Amino acid sequence: MKFVAFERAKQGTGASRRLRITGRTPGIVYGGTAEPTAIELDHNALWHAIKKEAFHASILDMELNGSESKVLLRNVQMHPFKQLILHVDFQRVEANTKLQMKVPLHFSGEESSPAVKLDACLINHIVNELEVACLPADLPEFINVDLSNLKKGTSLHVNDMVLPKGVTAVTRGKENPVIVSVVTPVAEVIEAPAADAAPAKGKAAAKTKK
Repeated sequence: MKFVAFERAKQGTGASRRLRITGRTPGIVYGGTAEPTAIELDHNALWHAIKKEAFHASILDMELNGSESKVLLRNVQMHPFKQLILHVDFQRVEANTKLQMKVPLHFSGEESSPAVKLDACLINHIVNELEVACLPADLPEFINVDLSNLKKGTSLHVNDMVLPKGVTAVTRGKENPVIVSVVTPVAEVIEAPAADAAPAKGKAAAKTKK
């Protein structure tokens, strides 16, 4: 995705407040060999952009002062109750430097899995995004997770996933985190104790007759 930014001359709380009144959003671009650059963006264009998944999870083309550079969206500061973006942070991307980024997970095949189709189980999505490490050229916009082979009593872990070439998962000390778990229907759990209780009632009745 591409967006246009403008260099911001005035900085500070007062200058940022005045900038927002004119329909602009202050921001900053940092990283790489260049110094951090204060920028401003059209608020309405930015508002529509942040609603798109790709704006958060892919490398962006930023046009600034007539030249383009590759950046990643790193932070969006929102107003507590107004539909207003207060500030945005972007990080420059270098082609030969690995980056870490959270990538959305797109789940498919859930309805056709044995767990759902045969056993009427529920599929619990533990996480909806995965942090990965890769070179900028290998960064996927999303990762597809196939759930069509899920069975009752099983779970899908990070190590079970097929990641795109050049991409590795960042698990932050967790050996093999759960991505999806299969939940047994509540009705099955309730019916089992009820069946066990039936003979007990019969024995009680027999003792009463004696």
